[in-house]
Amino acid sequence: MKIVKPKKLKKGDVIGIISPASSTSDFTRIEKGVKYLEKLGYRVEVGENVGKNHGYLAGTDEERLADLHSMFKNKNVKAIINVRGGYGSGRLLDKIDYSIIKQNPKIFVGYSDITALQMAFLNKTGLVTFAGPMLAVDFWKDEVNGFTEEFFWNMVTSSKKIGKIINPDNENFYTLTKGRGEGNLVGGNLALLVSLLGTSFAPNFKNSVIMLEEIGEEPYRIDRMLYQLKYATNNFKEVEGIIIGRFVDCYIKDKESPSLSLNDVISDYFEKLKIPVFYNVKHGHIEQNLTIPWGLKTKLNTSRNFIEIVESAVS
Repeated sequence: MKIVKPKKLKKGDVIGIISPASSTSDFTRIEKGVKYLEKLGYRVEVGENVGKNHGYLAGTDEERLADLHSMFKNKNVKAIINVRGGYGSGRLLDKIDYSIIKQNPKIFVGYSDITALQMAFLNKTGLVTFAGPMLAVDFWKDEVNGFTEEFFWNMVTSSKKIGKIINPDNENFYTLTKGRGEGNLVGGNLALLVSLLGTSFAPNFKNSVIMLEEIGEEPYRIDRMLYQLKYATNNFKEVEGIIIGRFVDCYIKDKESPSLSLNDVISDYFEKLKIPVFYNVKHGHIEQNLTIPWGLKTKLNTSRNFIEIVESAVS
């Protein structure tokens, strides 16, 4: 699949807002997020169905799909930022008209449940998307985290090569294996990525670098998802490298039950691999969050302790 980069964002451009998964329980967050974007000099268009609810979904599948299609079709909209993750993106995958995405490539931002859409877009259209800040999660606060903010806006407004990725406060990456590798970045939320395995929406893992993050899953569930990913990638032999982001609140909830720790599980799956594996990369459900551009060529070198994205994310 040929990689397609969206055009860079400029001040005065229109940013579209959609909710393809769950809705926020506090709608003032949407208002505050819109004001934040407008203050930066962008115009904002909120999807017609944003604010609706249908159980744990932000409206029916048809309503959420309509906003997704509408924002990609709209020639004035140059970027799309999702309200939040939650649940429901995967329900849309077989309903999306991917020709609309292919004919209208644009910046598309979110993470967590949004992983399903991002990997499907990459598979079906080659579009580079961004695992980055969301409107009602990150951009609604009175003080948006400075690191998250600067890293994200630099990535979507500059056509310069991204270069080496550095944790906030220069916090070290942990090295689980020694080695070098180079491949296209794929991945996202582990549960969502695993949910795509065996479908036509899963990314191509051959010669890839996989990045993973997760939240709220106990170690035995992480274990189960990792062995599924392991088997789907021929014991990770198809893969050129692995980056492990933040696994938030992934501990045993019942302290009386015997359990492996998260670190035990991570070690079991990754420490004996013959490819480079980094741990403690600041990406996931955290305030200081590295934006990750899916699909781009990425180099890993654990001996020299660097991760480098060797091209720009936007054209």
